[in-house]
Amino acid sequence: MTIGDPQKLRIYEAEGVLAALIDRRDEFPLAEAFGSRVAVPDDRKFGDVAAVQRYVDAVLALDWVRRRAPEAAACPVLVRARRGAARAEYDVARQTIAVPTHRVGGRWAMRELVVLHELAHHLAGGTAHGPAFAATMLELVEGLIGAEAGFLLRASLQDAGVQVA
Repeated sequence: MTIGDPQKLRIYEAEGVLAALIDRRDEFPLAEAFGSRVAVPDDRKFGDVAAVQRYVDAVLALDWVRRRAPEAAACPVLVRARRGAARAEYDVARQTIAVPTHRVGGRWAMRELVVLHELAHHLAGGTAHGPAFAATMLELVEGLIGAEAGFLLRASLQDAGVQVA
């Protein structure tokens, strides 16, 4: 448990389950969750920071995203390369997403699931991983990666004990 952000590790765990399913979808194209067999979707992979920036700009321009968080969606988010490969992060003060690139070993971060996580911080208005963040992340995954991804993430969040607003 992280002090001040008690859901953080549980959310990472749930997202890790979905990422692992996606990464192994060629071997295991179906997953079972809540008694249902679900086709495992794929998420987008990005080659460079410019591609991530274009994607973030496109997501913020979507009508349903603008309706969900009008003030946040109206504020541009800058995407920059991060020097270290250990994590991606959202800087609230600078409205900036920092992602490690392939060059520094950040292949794991140059994917839609990670970018949506960081963008959910922007749209939910902060760095904490509370119920509002979890709901925003879930809505982004469902709306952009697909209903199956949303279902699998919801199941993983529930299994991890994450509260969703």
